Amino acid sequence: MREVAPRTTKGRQKEDKMTLQQFLQLRNGTDVRGVAVEGVENEPVTLTPLIAEHIARAFCLWLSKKTKAKTLTVAVGYDSRVSAKSLCDATAKGITEAGHNAVLTGLSTTPSMFMLLKDEKRNRTLPCHGSIMITASHLPFNRNGLKFFSPEGGLEGADVKEILQCAYENQDAIPAENIGKRIPAPYLDDYAADLVTKVRNATGEEKPLLGKRILVDAGNGAGGFFVDKVLIPLGADTTGSQFLNPDGTFPNHIPNPENKEAMQSVCRAVKQAHADFGIIFDTDVDRAGAVDELGNEINRNRLIALISAILLQEKEGTIVTDSVTSDGLAAFITDHGGKHHRFKRGYKNVINEAIRLNAKGIYTPLAIETSGHAALIENYFLDDGAYLITRLLIALANTAKEGKKLTDLIADLQMPQEEKEIRLRFKEDCNFQAEGATLLQDLQTYFSAQEGATLAKDNFEGCRICFDKNHGDGWALVRMSLHDPILPINVESNQQGGCAQIVNALHRFMQKYDDCLYIAPLQL
Repeated sequence: MREVAPRTTKGRQKEDKMTLQQFLQLRNGTDVRGVAVEGVENEPVTLTPLIAEHIARAFCLWLSKKTKAKTLTVAVGYDSRVSAKSLCDATAKGITEAGHNAVLTGLSTTPSMFMLLKDEKRNRTLPCHGSIMITASHLPFNRNGLKFFSPEGGLEGADVKEILQCAYENQDAIPAENIGKRIPAPYLDDYAADLVTKVRNATGEEKPLLGKRILVDAGNGAGGFFVDKVLIPLGADTTGSQFLNPDGTFPNHIPNPENKEAMQSVCRAVKQAHADFGIIFDTDVDRAGAVDELGNEINRNRLIALISAILLQEKEGTIVTDSVTSDGLAAFITDHGGKHHRFKRGYKNVINEAIRLNAKGIYTPLAIETSGHAALIENYFLDDGAYLITRLLIALANTAKEGKKLTDLIADLQMPQEEKEIRLRFKEDCNFQAEGATLLQDLQTYFSAQEGATLAKDNFEGCRICFDKNHGDGWALVRMSLHDPILPINVESNQQGGCAQIVNALHRFMQKYDDCLYIAPLQL
């Protein structure tokens, strides 16, 4: 990956070379993310068009090594962010000046950029070796990033690190003798048409949503296509849909199903429109949430329960979730013939765990996070918000035929009386990773000896503590953030006042770490 000739700067943007550390700091798990435009105080630009060009060239080197192909065809798409088109142009430049071809799909969703690699019809006319999606998911308007796919799926963190190191080493590379082509070829219409076909085939009807009012809140991200290209062809009345036009300033609310303001907005819209169902997507549509006919959110544990119920009706299996799911959800999955397998947070973590279980012969149809990332075995374990919603629409149409509501499928889900998330920040002058590891080990030792508290079995992340009815009647999960100097604490209780009781118990323990941790949020 290092055999590239020196590069001249003639005719190019003047920009100092980046250090290896600067490149590596752009890695965010399995993605590249950085500040792409000015406008936020104390947030200097870290992802420029020239840097995107370097990274795209490095991805081609990585992909050539993987595929053994001398000339690649790489698809490039983007969501609605204000920096999208400039970064797309730079990414295409990096691809074509390395001697490869760039397929430009225009406004796209992250899942569509993988699905075009699996589309047999598309591959007969314009096969691609890989793809790049320009997105930073739900992050603020000034951020952007790159997400990479091969036909096997999204890249792992180690792959992204290798690409960034390669980008650093090849900042002086000169253009290839034979410059590649730029080929405009949108794909979102084809992707949407496949979703429509899936619903029609599953329901046996051309317009199975006829008579249903279903609205979409796209948050001015890339998800607005779902109205005209999926719902209307299926017969739905989409009155009340909002914020469908792409606008990277996100003037109405953050496009994020986990955001309280965003969920309140779509819930209000459902009530005002007297809709039967509401849908909310994040910016690049790899996540989704929903709203029932009463304006109540179907999110987090309710969303996991709903898709689990649908899949477990078809075949019993194991459901992999992240670590913060509720005890009520675990009981629900068991009662519906499944097995609940809590794993580490991070959508790639739950996906990889589900793949591992299937490889062992343990049928695992679903990997899903409370954030709305949902990946199904039948869909290449791709986290795809539109596909998740499509599965819910099939169930909505089929339950209506039986005179039932979609939420009847989760009528027996026991929700906690209270739930709370508290995020404690480590102080600036401490080694938060070392202190965090010591704290979690100390926490386990402490609560293993406390009356009314037991450590949860089969816990894969942080420290999960269960409290009996006299000590809070619930649980707390204390863990380290995946990327930041933060100690997130999730608490649930089955009784009023239980969360406060549990948090007070944690506060008594955390006082000894006051020198490295801001513990004031625990003082309820």
